[in-house]
Amino acid sequence: MPEHAWRTIRWREGTADWLSSRFARVRVRPARGDDRMAERRPEEWLLIEWPPGEDEPTNYWLSNLDQYVSFERLVDLAKLRWRIERDYQELKQEIGLGHYEGRGWRGFHHHATMCIAAYGFLISEREAIPPSGSPSATFLPKADIPPGYRPRGSAVAA
Repeated sequence: MPEHAWRTIRWREGTADWLSSRFARVRVRPARGDDRMAERRPEEWLLIEWPPGEDEPTNYWLSNLDQYVSFERLVDLAKLRWRIERDYQELKQEIGLGHYEGRGWRGFHHHATMCIAAYGFLISEREAIPPSGSPSATFLPKADIPPGYRPRGSAVAA
């Protein structure tokens, strides 16, 4: 890729400073058995990361995002995987998703649902009470219970 194709893009704030690297992107048409198809597959984005100081590129991503997506958005979505993996690790180790020892799908489903609900609650609490500074999260007003509401599974009122 020519030198002008590479751009330094930052994608999120790290512990000390913004995380950034050099990226290039190009539209490609991956060849996956196209010779046996009536028409060729659509083009996709090939995103390449080549951090400064490295001898060669370190990461590659293929994406079927729209061709008009911004370069920054493409990088942001590619780097989102780190956040998802961190959340999953936290769910397994800290919340208890990996502690299920039952045998049935229903029990695992209930266990996973409770773990995810607990994790969602903890994330919302973490956003509402930042470690330093003023709270940045806006609190939602309490929702009113609609007239005639009856929780699912409750006995019909006499």
